[in-house]
Amino acid sequence: MTEWTAKNRPSLLLSRRSFVLGAAASLAATPALAIQDPDDPFALPPFDEKKLPKEFRRAVVPYNGRHWPGTIIVDTQARQLYLVLENKKAIRYGCAVGRDGFRWAGLADVGRKVMWPRWTPPKSMIERNPEKAKWANGMPGGPDNPLGARALYLFQNGNDTLYRIHGTNEPLSIGKFASSGCIRMVNQDVIDLYRRAPIGSRVIVMAEGV
Repeated sequence: MTEWTAKNRPSLLLSRRSFVLGAAASLAATPALAIQDPDDPFALPPFDEKKLPKEFRRAVVPYNGRHWPGTIIVDTQARQLYLVLENKKAIRYGCAVGRDGFRWAGLADVGRKVMWPRWTPPKSMIERNPEKAKWANGMPGGPDNPLGARALYLFQNGNDTLYRIHGTNEPLSIGKFASSGCIRMVNQDVIDLYRRAPIGSRVIVMAEGV
């Protein structure tokens, strides 16, 4: 499994400008497709994006906000995630966010990135759903894992918040208030974001609109 962390950041980080130019250059790729990485150990489960409402499908949209290119913005109420580009544009992705009582907002940074991550349910989740106790020591990554194909781990002041931006094995949950606080994306979309967003990317989770 490929894992990037803040420890190996100097050798992996692109400059802000080269990152943004690279992102812009790859926008011509068909949004519905995601090319497998050569070291990807699992086949990507197919998904027809037309099953989602249009507002939750990946698209390049105008962006007139104040945030730097490379910033990831989550509009919780709209269930949309934006990656800011240059020239007043952004890539918009649909996402699922926390259901009532599980939402959060604030600033974070991408502190770790993992391909097909292992999932360990927190104790509070096991208390609510005892059947998940069988995964108390972790569920191996793979197509059946609820974290999906990729995960971006959100850190604050160098500490893991326990929140992630990740893929999902329930793609029809996109556009809904469905998670326990994490931000879910279609696997094809989280792979796209994973490739574009380096370690250290700023993440802004907004309780209200962008």
